[in-house]
Amino acid sequence: MVGDVGDLYQALADHTRRLILDELTERDGQTLFEICGRLATKHQVTSSRQAISQHLDVLEAAGLVVTRRQGRYKFHHLDTRPLRAVTERWLRSAEPTQENP
Repeated sequence: MVGDVGDLYQALADHTRRLILDELTERDGQTLFEICGRLATKHQVTSSRQAISQHLDVLEAAGLVVTRRQGRYKFHHLDTRPLRAVTERWLRSAEPTQENP
């Protein structure tokens, strides 16, 4: 899971990384090649595979993407737990208490 909430926000700050998360939301468990193809076709993102791989590394470090190896392929999966943890942090504190309705 996320070690530092700052890593989560930094990961989400980049437009290309948000597009990668959108693509994994639409179709989870993609390889780097598939993600690059979808980004180029649907969003006209022409970054190199190496650049997209670096974006995936940032997302993985933030806990938003987990990878699974199967043979020579590496599949990327969305993990929304860090997002839920951050939103629950503020939703819990925003709930009215009996003292402060």
